[in-house]
Amino acid sequence: MALDSDSKKWLKSRFHNNVKFDEPMSKHTSLRVGGPAEAFVAPENIEALKALVTWSWQKKIPYLIIGNGTNLLVKDSGINGVVIVLTKCPKTISQTDINTDWVIVTAMAGVRMQTLCSFALGRGLEGMNFAIGIPGTVGGGIMMNAGTSYGSMESVLESINILLPTGQVCKIKKEKLNFAYRKLSWNKEQMDVNRGQQIVLDGCFRLHPSDPEKLKKEAKKILETRRQRQPTSLPSAGCFFKNPASGKTAGELIEAAGLKGKSIGGAKISSKHANFIINHHKASAADFLALMELVEEAVLKMFDIDLKREVKVVGS
Repeated sequence: MALDSDSKKWLKSRFHNNVKFDEPMSKHTSLRVGGPAEAFVAPENIEALKALVTWSWQKKIPYLIIGNGTNLLVKDSGINGVVIVLTKCPKTISQTDINTDWVIVTAMAGVRMQTLCSFALGRGLEGMNFAIGIPGTVGGGIMMNAGTSYGSMESVLESINILLPTGQVCKIKKEKLNFAYRKLSWNKEQMDVNRGQQIVLDGCFRLHPSDPEKLKKEAKKILETRRQRQPTSLPSAGCFFKNPASGKTAGELIEAAGLKGKSIGGAKISSKHANFIINHHKASAADFLALMELVEEAVLKMFDIDLKREVKVVGS
């Protein structure tokens, strides 16, 4: 365990009802699995977040940042240290730098992706429709360069503000951001911090004025397509594996390996979309891990392709 009694007292005195100890992570992930977080803290503002991160960093207590837990598989053993959830921090969206060609929209990390999409749609701003139906928060979407066949964060993200473990806030512009498939990074060594996680506080997006009715029709079509192709009635984490750079998609490979509909315990590969592993019936994290490893081994053996996980596995 990472927390001693003095650490727990400090957390309780600083965050009151916004801290819980031994909190089941199954309550906070879209897969509905996961053991207890040693401490689960929901700061209500950026100053409280800074205080918590700096305290954790100085005391060398590990901390994990989450939003809605939509891309997270937490092991049954749980998480040592502090889990920090950003969804109680201010969830503001604002417009700046408005002109005839483009508008900069700034959204805080804890804002739901769908809220940002709705904001853009309501103001006739083009650029965010690719994210219609993507679960989770803006912060998570930025960190994984979330996207679909219609586009990705890379196409609209102009800059981010990040919080360093020291409590400093730094702005990183697009030219300093390294975008890859389902991944975003930047040169952390230049931030002069040797340990501790750097946290995305917000993102600035360059969007373009367009015909509101056209955008709404497009969004409706994208949503209908997602509902037809993807399972939505049972808990999942969205696409479990990244698509290989070329050839068949991860879902096509899993289906070709004969694993569509395969289950272990309460975890099941969706019969609707083979790259979705769903919580079919009271699954444990161990069920998901076993099924994940079965998929990886089968695809490697049959196609000599090493599938990369899109879902982040965490836990002690």
